Amino acid sequence: MNKRSERICPVEKAGSLDTKIRRWLQNPHKILRPYIKEGMTVLDLGCGPGFFTVALAQMVGKNGKVIAVDLQEGMLQKLKEKIIGTELENHITLHKCEEDRIGFKEKVDLVLAFYVVHEIPDQQNLFNELETILKPNGKLLIVEPPFHVSKKAFAETIKKANTAGFTEVERPKVLFNKAVVLKKN
Repeated sequence: MNKRSERICPVEKAGSLDTKIRRWLQNPHKILRPYIKEGMTVLDLGCGPGFFTVALAQMVGKNGKVIAVDLQEGMLQKLKEKIIGTELENHITLHKCEEDRIGFKEKVDLVLAFYVVHEIPDQQNLFNELETILKPNGKLLIVEPPFHVSKKAFAETIKKANTAGFTEVERPKVLFNKAVVLKKN
């Protein structure tokens, strides 16, 4: 197993990412409500089985769109099974990224990176690419887990985002986590 595959949550553990307990502790609507407006286009980076994707699709409404991005085909398949045959299927685009690039060119209003940035070996490359994907004044919401990411590592992440052209807007409270909202300059 290479170092990259040791860093990402395996598909076999996808069920642990979408539970009632997590929904209670990390209510997607409550966390995302301040940043989502109907009609927006949102990129859910590292979407996994769609814990946040479904809520995002509900929040952006019929005129909005969510691009669900994951490195693992199995995670995208789990999300597809969740939305197939529902109205949400028309508002969610599944996209398999590569290890070193997202590879999606459509401009978006917001990027959600929940529990994913620490899994990416070349964060500077990530932020450089996100800067090209976000619309002017677009926002990037990063949330990182408390035990995997130290204060120092989180500060380094923000510094790399600043280098790519992002400015810190706020530090939202997300229970037990490190979170930041950045705006594209």
